Parts: sequence; C-alpha cells; structure tokens
Amino acid sequence: MFNNMENIISKKKNQYPVTHDLRNYLKNYKREVGMPVSYQDLEAFNSSIPVYDKNGEDTLWESVFYPQSSMEEIHTGLKKIYAIIKSDGSMKLSEHLSVDRIDYCTFGNSKPFRIRIINNYNDNYDYYYVKLADASRIYGLELEHILAPNRITYLVYQNTIIEEHIAGIPGDMFLELYMNHKGMNKTRLAKEFIKFNERCFVKLLGDMRAYNFVIDITQDFDDVQYRVRAIDFDQQCYEGKMSLYRSQFFKENLPFVEMCTELINYPTAVQYQQEERALMNKRLRNDATRVDTLLKCMESDVISKPEKVDTLRNGLAGYYKEPRFLQCQKMGEIVRLSLSIILKKDYIKI
Repeated sequence: MFNNMENIISKKKNQYPVTHDLRNYLKNYKREVGMPVSYQDLEAFNSSIPVYDKNGEDTLWESVFYPQSSMEEIHTGLKKIYAIIKSDGSMKLSEHLSVDRIDYCTFGNSKPFRIRIINNYNDNYDYYYVKLADASRIYGLELEHILAPNRITYLVYQNTIIEEHIAGIPGDMFLELYMNHKGMNKTRLAKEFIKFNERCFVKLLGDMRAYNFVIDITQDFDDVQYRVRAIDFDQQCYEGKMSLYRSQFFKENLPFVEMCTELINYPTAVQYQQEERALMNKRLRNDATRVDTLLKCMESDVISKPEKVDTLRNGLAGYYKEPRFLQCQKMGEIVRLSLSIILKKDYIKI
C-alpha cells in the first residue's frame, strides 16, 4: 500500500492574486474583514535577532523590531486583530493583553509573521499569523474548513491573510520525541494517518511532509485519541505530480508509513479510507452550495502553471481510468472532478 520515494516540490511557488469572484465569495461568507495592520505594515521592521528553541537550535524564525515612532501603533493594531479573531472585535476583553513578540520567517513561500499575544495577568500566551494573500492558499484553507474534521479560522483583508494558530505537535518533532513514547497507541495513530492521507488526496492538498502537519493528542476516558491536521496550505492543487498529493510518498513521513504497513492490513486500510470518504461526503452535502460556489471561483481562476495542470490531469486520468480528467483546463475543474469521483461510496482505490 505504502511506498517511499523522493519528491521535489517547486522551490518557489507563484503567488496568485485574489480575484474579484473569490473576493465576493470571501465577503459573502464573512471571511473578509477590515484590519488595522497589513502584511506590508509588518515588513517595515528595522532590526531582527534569531529565535532559538529550548535546546539552543536555530528555528529559522527571526524576532523583529520596529522604529519607536510606529511600534505602539503596530502593537495596538495587532491586539485589535487578535480581538477580531477571538472575541468579535471586543477590546474590553483584551485590555490585559499585549504583544509579546513578532517573529518573521523567510523559509517557505508565504514568509509569515507570527504574532505572540500574552496575558499580562498569568503569562499565558497564544499565536496567530499574518501572511500575504495567495488565492491557492485561500482555496486550501476553505476546502480544509469545509471537508476536513477541523474548523479553520482565518480572515482576509486586501492582500493580507490572518490565520489562527493550529495547535498540535509538528510531525517531525513528534517522530523525534513521541513516536516511541510509553503509552503510545500506534494503531490509532496509524488509522488517523491513513485517513489524513486520504483527505489530502481527495482535496488535492500537496506537500504534506512531516513538518507541514501537526498531531493533536486528546486523552480519552480509556485511551488516547489522535488527529492529524494540515497546517500548510500553499500547495493546494498547484503541483503537477500526482504523488505529491499523497503524504505516504514523502521520505520525511517514512516512519509513519512503516507504522501503517506494520499495524494495518489491507482490508482495514480500505475500511478507514471508506470511512473518511463517507464523512467527507456528508460534509460536502451539508455545505453543497458553498462548495459549488467555491469551485466555480477555482474553475475561473488561474492558480497553477499550464504544464502542471496538464501533468496532473494526465496522471489522474490514468490512475482512475477516467478520461474526463483530460478535458479539464483549470485546477478547479480537476478538484471538482476529483471530489465527484473519489467521494462515491462504492469507489475503492489504493
């Protein structure tokens, strides 16, 4: 069922603007809200220092600082954004909060700012992210929100995306620190990884290497439950190689794949895939109008290169033995057809 291979993701993905149709969709579903601080405002820092983890290792993030003349305005604006995310904009509930740190990361496509908000009474803290608006990323966030078992909080303002922090243990850190921890229920984790792998392939969300997803651990009354959650949506239906949409093929995920191969037999794996498709089908039916509107935006949008569209449609046409893929001219058309085929109850393909 699972194999390991080297995959090469595009080193620099194009940023795609938010179109008029997509902007209307965001307004209609209350995703676009006026913000006091934009991504460009945060780019105006004048100095930075590296951020190290608890073990003294470089995290690839930099803590940035602003001129005294603009720092207070930026911090006030960032607190207002946090209030918009958490409490519908009520600043009365945020008077005891402050901006503890603003971090910047040049690694990856989105070059995000990470805002750390701290409670002055008890030093408890929370994060959110400020990124450049990219249409393909927005489509990925929306599809995750609608079709995955996780709600996604994000807002768009002009060319800025505000994203709530998705809590969990990064997959690469989990492999290093928790994989062989006493009390680990690897069978339950293997089940969740198979279902996660299926979700990503159905939605055509790519590049789900270990550091692009987190594992959320919940203590149940008699055991532990796991949930694998995507945290990076830059590669939503962008790449051409079909294998890049299946997390089982990334070498970084090999320990997870080996765990699944060891603990889950073929009939059980098929069962988990069918369960996940059935759940996605229910979510799809519940939000059919919203999904259709979103897919219409995608079908009229350009969110990948023509050669990548060609490669993906040819790969999926062969994989599913479905010639209708060859008629697709846009990534949005491929996603719609992928959903319509894979979510059939009687469909089985590993």
